[in-house]
Amino acid sequence: MLIPGRILWILNKKIFMNKNNNSGIVNSIIGHGSEVKGEFKFQGVLRIDGVFSGELKSDGKVIIGRTGHVKTDIKAGTIVIGGLIEGNVYATKQVNLLATGQLQGDIITPSLIVEEGVIFEGNCIINKDGNKEFFDNIKKEIKTVKEKKEKKSK
Repeated sequence: MLIPGRILWILNKKIFMNKNNNSGIVNSIIGHGSEVKGEFKFQGVLRIDGVFSGELKSDGKVIIGRTGHVKTDIKAGTIVIGGLIEGNVYATKQVNLLATGQLQGDIITPSLIVEEGVIFEGNCIINKDGNKEFFDNIKKEIKTVKEKKEKKSK
């Protein structure tokens, strides 16, 4: 199967990305039409083309496909957003918002790539260090600011 912009081969029910993509093996997939709820911790690459809600943590890579819909915070090394995320995004390496991506939440990452056409409602903080302590402190600050805004609007 050839996908424009990326070369993808399906061999023996495993998906391999070409070496130029540096994505490695997609070892977990939540397919289009699937809905998964719960806690998902993994190594490697996860692709979501269906619906996921719960807890999502990894040092690896999370790819939200065009039909993907995530209803939770995502904590991962690299996050590629081509679908809809309702939640915050915390990446230790990079966040890539594709043209088809929609994010309703905040971003904390050391590196951000945004294509034209993205829908983003939230705050973005670039953390060049990528350390967890920084993430936790910023998360608390964002929560405090949101609480103050809610009090003012009442």
